[in-house]
Amino acid sequence: MPNKKRARQLLIKSIVKILGIDAMQVSHTERLTSALGGFVSILGILIISNYFLDSRDTGLIVASMGASAVLLFAVPHGQMSQPWAVFGGHIISAIIGVTCAQLIPHEILAASLAVGLSIATMYYLKCIHPPGGATALSAVLSAETVQVLGYQYVITPVLLNVLTILGIAIVFNYFFPWRRYPFYFYQKKQLAEPEVIETAEISHGDFVYALSQVDSFIDVSEYDLLHIYELATNRSRSRRLKIKKLVCGNYYSNGEYGEDWSVRQVLHETGADTESQDLLSYKTVAGKGRRTSGTISRSDFLQWARYEVIRDEENWKRINPDQEKHLMLKKASQNNIR
Repeated sequence: MPNKKRARQLLIKSIVKILGIDAMQVSHTERLTSALGGFVSILGILIISNYFLDSRDTGLIVASMGASAVLLFAVPHGQMSQPWAVFGGHIISAIIGVTCAQLIPHEILAASLAVGLSIATMYYLKCIHPPGGATALSAVLSAETVQVLGYQYVITPVLLNVLTILGIAIVFNYFFPWRRYPFYFYQKKQLAEPEVIETAEISHGDFVYALSQVDSFIDVSEYDLLHIYELATNRSRSRRLKIKKLVCGNYYSNGEYGEDWSVRQVLHETGADTESQDLLSYKTVAGKGRRTSGTISRSDFLQWARYEVIRDEENWKRINPDQEKHLMLKKASQNNIR
């Protein structure tokens, strides 16, 4: 039975990974705040659109703003949610969409070309905003309205809608310090309260813990963050920190990320003089190979180990030199008391 249960868990875990279901935890307060922001912004946009347009065309045009609302209120600190991305993405796409609608009589060709050109232009102008593609598409599919309004369509309703949703996003998110918008305001607040930050190698466990402390949806996976970190610091996976001494009972990690990450506890060591007989036994307590044990030479274990770790509530945290010294003194003190 335990084997069957384990097999089911592994199968479910594999399906979750294949489907790309994110396990990131966000509080109910954050979720409800995002929903309220979306409600308020779309309510304002619908009022404006109904005033300037025939109600038959409102749905098509507002659809792209609904997508923008998801980004602005669910991912307010994302790059695609920032003001230039929203403003440039919609306005440029609207201009391209109107141009294609007026110059290309074949609707299918005009719609396809409008979206393609919008994507390319947003790339070059550094304002990639996915809902912009929907704005370009709406301009072509709302052919009758566009023919009547011409490029006035770019101003009313698109520009007015963009200014409305940006204004609401700035004001609404201001009341929540952890989600100030644009991101510049949040970043400026953080810089106003400087802290001494010690740089150290970051493990998979460090990222999992850090992401659990950010009560907001982040549109990047922990594995991508680790990969970016590794590239930025030019660290090779095979590179390891030199551990001067292995201590029985202590925990060590290989510093990898994803499925390759693991933590081992040293159980026993022979302490023999020759390298071939200097063996130690260990058990894997977390990550890859969890609940397995083995015997290995000291040199091979040191080749595998990157650094020592300790259990910090539900996460594994790397021990820095100061912590290591403190723990050694604490253990020595406990031994003297005994």
